[in-house]
Amino acid sequence: MAAATVAMGQTTPVPAGAARPPAVMPAPEQLQLETSDGVGLTAWLYRAPEEQPGHTSGGTAKSGGNAPSRPPVRTTVILLHDLGGSHESVEPLAVGLQRGGCHVIAPDLRGHGQSTKRLDAPGRGDTLEAKLLKRGDLEAMAASAGGSVRDQATARGDVETIRDHLRGGGEAGGPSLDRLVVAGVGAGATLATLWTAADASWPPLATGPQGRQVRALVLISPAWTPRGLPILPALGQDGVKRDLPILVVAGRGDRDATRIFDQLKKNRPQEWFEQRVGQKPASAPKLDRPADATTVFLQIDSEDSSEKLLGGRNTDPTEMVRGFLGVVLAGERRGSDRP
Repeated sequence: MAAATVAMGQTTPVPAGAARPPAVMPAPEQLQLETSDGVGLTAWLYRAPEEQPGHTSGGTAKSGGNAPSRPPVRTTVILLHDLGGSHESVEPLAVGLQRGGCHVIAPDLRGHGQSTKRLDAPGRGDTLEAKLLKRGDLEAMAASAGGSVRDQATARGDVETIRDHLRGGGEAGGPSLDRLVVAGVGAGATLATLWTAADASWPPLATGPQGRQVRALVLISPAWTPRGLPILPALGQDGVKRDLPILVVAGRGDRDATRIFDQLKKNRPQEWFEQRVGQKPASAPKLDRPADATTVFLQIDSEDSSEKLLGGRNTDPTEMVRGFLGVVLAGERRGSDRP
């Protein structure tokens, strides 16, 4: 059977002759990090597989002759789980994106999984529990503020700590900030939006930009107000309100996701596309092609929500996400060495 790719919910056959040998999936690598408020953050890196011998990535640039090609600059995805979850609960999506050629970093957010200790509180027994987290704890997860120089910021929460780790990279072809996507599930989608807004708020320095490093945002069953933390202010901030490609995926009964997409539509009245269960695809009146939309809503025919949508035979959104990223990042590939 021919392989397939998905773009904006549509399936397009790929010639069977174009198929590549199965790539060997690298085992997840465990990262040990620390936030600015002393939380020990454990994250897992799902490294993209290397190219198979005899094959080159569509974005790999060759210098001619017998000179070796440069490693491709791959998409790096920061993937955030829902409240009560962990990196394991979003692993089906992490592995699916890894198989698609992305580097994925999935942390256990504070109070979850193996991220339950404050490293600056020896002997105090300061343990964080997911069920006891309040609004302030969620705000700390998405914190990126303090001062005018980002690399010296006094408030670096869970996501910002991962960003700092990526900034300190430099491994050719490895995870980096060059093509950064942030994705989240449930409350993790809300946190992804809040952090993306915070990323966009950093003012440029004389040496260059400090923010706006996110190239696309993926929200799977996003929550409107988890633990009293609203997503609405972030939806109206520059860097999220317009231009940034945003995908919303949810089950047919997910009211929060529908509400969030409707708000995005108000901000982008000529740049939206949606495919709801049992309805014909709809788009902005002046939108020529679905691929030109900057905000997309894809419904899954399921009453499930959040992490229950991941990994199911009929509910797995992985191909939707991969197809969306393939479309919205395609412009960055043209005229560059990026896959």
